[in-house]
Amino acid sequence: MKFEILNEKEFMDFATNHEQASFHQTVNWGNLKAMTGWESYLVGVKENNKVIAASLILAKKTPIGKKMFYAPRGFLIDYDNVELLTFFTKELKIWAKKNKAIFIKIDPYISYQERDLHGNIVENGKNNKNAYNNLINLKYKHMGFNVAGEEVQPRWIFITPTKNTTVEEVMKGMDPKTRQILRKNERNKIKVREIKYDELDKFKAISEHTAKRRGFLDRPLSYYQKMFKEMDKNGFIKILLAELDTNTSINEYKDEINKLNEEINLREKQYNEDPTKVNKKKFDQKQETSRNEIKRLEKNINHLEELKEKHGEIITLGGILFYLSKNEVLSSVGGSYDEFMEFQSAYTLHWAGLKYAIENNYDRYNFYGISGIFDENNPLFGLYSFKRDFGGKVVELIGEFDLVIDKFAYFIYNVAIKIYYFIKSKKI
Repeated sequence: MKFEILNEKEFMDFATNHEQASFHQTVNWGNLKAMTGWESYLVGVKENNKVIAASLILAKKTPIGKKMFYAPRGFLIDYDNVELLTFFTKELKIWAKKNKAIFIKIDPYISYQERDLHGNIVENGKNNKNAYNNLINLKYKHMGFNVAGEEVQPRWIFITPTKNTTVEEVMKGMDPKTRQILRKNERNKIKVREIKYDELDKFKAISEHTAKRRGFLDRPLSYYQKMFKEMDKNGFIKILLAELDTNTSINEYKDEINKLNEEINLREKQYNEDPTKVNKKKFDQKQETSRNEIKRLEKNINHLEELKEKHGEIITLGGILFYLSKNEVLSSVGGSYDEFMEFQSAYTLHWAGLKYAIENNYDRYNFYGISGIFDENNPLFGLYSFKRDFGGKVVELIGEFDLVIDKFAYFIYNVAIKIYYFIKSKKI
């Protein structure tokens, strides 16, 4: 075995086909992070000139002069292969020390223990406790089995398996309320379409609006533009918008009304021609159902006319940015406008992402972060509940580990971080 700095092609050939493949472990992600002050390195292990382990390593200089290193979503390696993991760790420490590293943080993209839809541990389920123990034995410092989003990347996520299944099967596994909302949105003519670079301002407007509502900072448009250019090179990104085309929807509703009126008139004619051949009770029920449906459609038309007058012909309701890798479609960031919350566009957008994963035979659709707290009284329970109702399972990842390179600098760094956050918390 030989530890090497890899070129972009050999790294990507290995990384994009690895079972732990992630958009985080790509040259593209390294290039994007370089735009925000990070250095990026591609390291790996070869055997008989074949790459058998690899990682993108990001590095950033700290206020104490040395660098913190980070392998986003961990190394692309078999964590159960003690010999390989030991060799890679040993060589990585030597390399990192030469490059003035304080520590290397990893958060492997592997689960710790299998959990079900409700977050319960699956009895005799799959686990990666051997991988955990192997890292501990090699002196990686585990940062805890945390909940409520205390990591660089979420430790708790929610996924819906999509490999070798159908749209109908996945929909059948949903909570009835979710199916009802999706069908309602379909009736309300909410459409989803993919956008490219020249329409990023529309997604940026959604993300900025959502960030203000939730009280966090949003990235500038220039960042989204750089992100899209970089991640789109290899097809790692997809952005979907949910929209109302008011003119098209109004015309479709009018067509439905015309058809209903034709059905009403035809039934009326058949009844008048020979009442003895028509079941009066069923006739009345069908006529009433059709007339009620017409009232509903007319109400929708009036509402759409008002929205069109105020917001224009095409109304953007919300959007989601997805990352694609070998195994999954991951819902990263998104949002919706307060004024159009009635349309619950998030359901339709996630369903569009889910269907894309199913139809293109990805292993899973990743709803991404949840808190890991399954108490209905917890303020973050609603986020989990929303995702859970699409069907699937909770995934508890193995967590963060620090491989300490310089013990004294690591101590100083952690003291400095604690002081920084203490001062920040006291600011008014």
